[in-house]
Amino acid sequence: MNISWGSKVAAIVGVAAALLIALDRVSGIVAEREARLREAENSVASSLAAQQHLIGPVLQRQCEESWQTGVGEGKERKAVTERREFKILATPKSLDLNGRVGLEPRRRGLYQVNGYVLKATARAHWDALDDTLRPRAQHNPSTLRCQDPVVFVEVADVRGLRSVVLQTPSAPLAVQPGTPRARSASGFQAAVPAIAWADGTLAIEIKLEVVGTRALSLAPVAEQTQVNLTSDWPHPSFQGRFLPNERNTSAQGFNASWRISSLATSAPRDVRIDGQAVERFGVEFIDPVNAYLLADRATKYGVLFIGLTFLGVALTEVMRRARVHPMQYLLVGSALAIFFLLLVSLSEHMPFAWAYAAASSVCTALLAFYGSHVLGGARGGVAFGSAVAALYGVLYLLLQQEQTSLVLGSGLLFVALAAVMVLTRRLDWYRLFEAWRAAPAAASA
Repeated sequence: MNISWGSKVAAIVGVAAALLIALDRVSGIVAEREARLREAENSVASSLAAQQHLIGPVLQRQCEESWQTGVGEGKERKAVTERREFKILATPKSLDLNGRVGLEPRRRGLYQVNGYVLKATARAHWDALDDTLRPRAQHNPSTLRCQDPVVFVEVADVRGLRSVVLQTPSAPLAVQPGTPRARSASGFQAAVPAIAWADGTLAIEIKLEVVGTRALSLAPVAEQTQVNLTSDWPHPSFQGRFLPNERNTSAQGFNASWRISSLATSAPRDVRIDGQAVERFGVEFIDPVNAYLLADRATKYGVLFIGLTFLGVALTEVMRRARVHPMQYLLVGSALAIFFLLLVSLSEHMPFAWAYAAASSVCTALLAFYGSHVLGGARGGVAFGSAVAALYGVLYLLLQQEQTSLVLGSGLLFVALAAVMVLTRRLDWYRLFEAWRAAPAAASA
């Protein structure tokens, strides 16, 4: 039974619409699996440690002022002691931190989560402390009493603290959990004896090992902050208010350095206010070859992929006078659509490149086999399979070249359009459609 060209075009459009719905369902599956990955990340963070933010070191001294005031009149007048508690904070003159971040991936079922361990040495120096930490009386006469200052570092998730050592040039400091602040008590602290800063200066070395997931950030609390980080992770995403002054990335990892002056940041002032948000900088350990991200990008190119394949089949119909039924279009399109589902499922169990190669190979073989029957011979099947394989290759190239994917995609469309125009430049479209319209009448006669 022959159908008119108008009915066939309508049927092919219907097939294309059905395939678009199938691609949308595949995209939904990708989104669902990616949501499960986020759940796995949250699960690891809840049982290991979350993103780590380090703020400090900062010196804080607790002081009290007491004074006498008179209460009452005449014979009932008496002296009453009043007190005022206050804190004095001193941020470092300089802070120099050198750290190495080693990735420790963790798994939750099928999903891998990027955990890390930071091993760092920080050297902080204060000067003019005899003036900075000196209490100022607000009443005269009054008595001032101050405790030894405490050096503290705020840590976002203290579960990640594996070890902390604080050392002055003369002696180690006894590290205690928490901070002397009410609204940001998560971290560690140590009392600094007066002998350690008797000359008005103080130098403290902090060696720490801290575990976290996904991201790490620090605050430039000193007048001059210098941070050097190295890592074996090759795909850093630098975040926060300040990008590195110098950075170098390679397949073996990255190294980055920041040099930040207090003239460029409000962090030394903000850290003096308990609970105040403090400017930070740092790095996120992203995975640019995340299988779900690449699969999602692949399905977005699915419309272009199926459209070009249908264009090739239609062009074959025109050039070789072959008759391809809409049901055959549907079967070819279904094979192309199921490729994306295979890609998602296989990429959960093997590297993305291998998953892509396996899914594209079986789909190409299937389409080449089917094309040999639809197009009436092995030569046509091989040509069709080769064209599909080339499209898979171009799609993989588009997925890998994130920054240039738009220009590559638009270039591919231009090449496809140019090929159609060149191949059909001498085609008499009026005669072609007249012959197509006459075919059903001749068959019925």
